[in-house]
Amino acid sequence: QGVSPGARGGAAAPVAAGRGGAAGGRGGRGGRGAAPALPPNSASMEMFGGAMRITFSADGNTAYIADGARNRRVVEVDVNTGAIKKYWGANGAAPSDAAGSAGQFSNVSCVETSKDGMLYVCDQRNNRIQVFKTSDGSFVKEVKVAASTLAEGSVWDIALSADAAQRFLYVADGTNQRVRILNRAKLEELTAFGEGGRLPGTFYAVGSIAVDSKGNVYTGEGLEGKRIQKFIYGGIAPVTKANQGVLWPARAAK
Repeated sequence: QGVSPGARGGAAAPVAAGRGGAAGGRGGRGGRGAAPALPPNSASMEMFGGAMRITFSADGNTAYIADGARNRRVVEVDVNTGAIKKYWGANGAAPSDAAGSAGQFSNVSCVETSKDGMLYVCDQRNNRIQVFKTSDGSFVKEVKVAASTLAEGSVWDIALSADAAQRFLYVADGTNQRVRILNRAKLEELTAFGEGGRLPGTFYAVGSIAVDSKGNVYTGEGLEGKRIQKFIYGGIAPVTKANQGVLWPARAAK
């Protein structure tokens, strides 16, 4: 009963007819029935409720967990002992798992720390990024990203640029099938790139993003996307378009 369901914290999938009969039959592998979905427990000091991402403090002694597939919180963990030190919900308040609770996180899909001591949290289905201080977990500010986005929301994952000041914030928007680039200090969107599709430079459920030391951007696509793409960093230039569209790969010289 401690097994989490596989589909983003939703209810366990029923067993398909013809492969174990009705739900509660063989249950597929192992000959067992499907494990029941665990309820959220955002007050637990012993276990997570669908941990989505992990990031670390500058000194490496603290881990921050996006505990958000079922739970609605960020969890701070002592790396040396594994103990949960504290946790908090949206706006730094105590999280609530009660149905219909207003203002709570809805699918905390990522966390990322910056060099200047800020913690960025993806509140995926609420289409927002919230910022906290790593020193004490206090709430700093938030920004809405593509605020009218429905379904799975707009903020699936984030990454910081590779420059010393980490001036830019990259947002993987898996619902709208693009990568958004924000000014990190002001949390204002500068531009975006990509559109839906299967060709190079397009996206299908882009849910992961990372930046290497040279500034190159890597994206991972889930569901039926099933791939990783690399975008080569080309330096800083004036922003001329709100959406740059598809960044087609350069043709090899003949």
